[in-house]
Amino acid sequence: MNKVEKIWVDGELINWDDATEHVLAHTLHYGLGAFEGIRAYKRADGRTAVFRLQEHIDRLFESCHICTIDIPYTREQLFEAHLEVLRVNKLESAYLRPVVYLGAGGLGLGKMDSPVRTVVAAFEWGAYLGEEGLTKGIRAKVSGFRRGSIDSFMSKGKINGQYVTSILAKRDALKSGFDEAIMLDDNGLVCEGSGENMFMVKQGVVYTAPTSASILAGITRETVITLLRETGHEVVERQFTRDQMWTADEIFMTGTAAEVTPVREIDHRQIGSGEPGAVTRAIQDKYFAVVKGDDNEHNDWLTFV
Repeated sequence: MNKVEKIWVDGELINWDDATEHVLAHTLHYGLGAFEGIRAYKRADGRTAVFRLQEHIDRLFESCHICTIDIPYTREQLFEAHLEVLRVNKLESAYLRPVVYLGAGGLGLGKMDSPVRTVVAAFEWGAYLGEEGLTKGIRAKVSGFRRGSIDSFMSKGKINGQYVTSILAKRDALKSGFDEAIMLDDNGLVCEGSGENMFMVKQGVVYTAPTSASILAGITRETVITLLRETGHEVVERQFTRDQMWTADEIFMTGTAAEVTPVREIDHRQIGSGEPGAVTRAIQDKYFAVVKGDDNEHNDWLTFV
């Protein structure tokens, strides 16, 4: 990532190199904390807009509520902090990373009085799965690592420590020559990527796992479902099997980082024609028109800087 000038830390803008933490910070050892990934885009009219900022802040507060962490700032204060770091760093397009974690003040699983630290950083970050992945599609493998079950995994929280399994799945996929991992749930049904929601197209119908499954309720996922239905596509929120995925007409992934990324191959099996399909291309074009083009039908999703 490219270093910028300032990061917002506990209500103050400090120099990038000064945004450090003690090695005995509670979250560093145990993983209790929450974060978000948010994108700001320079749109066709030259203005910078943050995509669905309020929804991301609301989910951050929900994740912290799940973690029994009280954020020492209001939603309004964090909303403005995101805009502030963009302005001070003169960023026209950026990835924003807010994180709330427990700092140094004592170790032990039951430690209740570790200080709550709140950070908002912004930096330039291109296509998460590569520009070629956006245009031609990626290669993925079904991972041997499973997504945690809903009775033991806080799937609706974007919680720091819960990403260890996703990291291991991603590393294994990369070492095996693939671009991304796909994780099944404890019933063997397709759940999500290491950091993306999954969509399957079969005979014109679009399928994706429901939020009752062990998936993160992705904000990009919800955006894409809305745009698909607005453009006349049937969307069914239902899980599917590994072999249904292999024999799909199209597969694509969604996420703030991944945006809308086609999948051309899974487990050495070509998906459909081996190229991004018509539905994938259409929804990818529609999504980018909304976030950085000249489509103004959903300006309520945009916060202009």
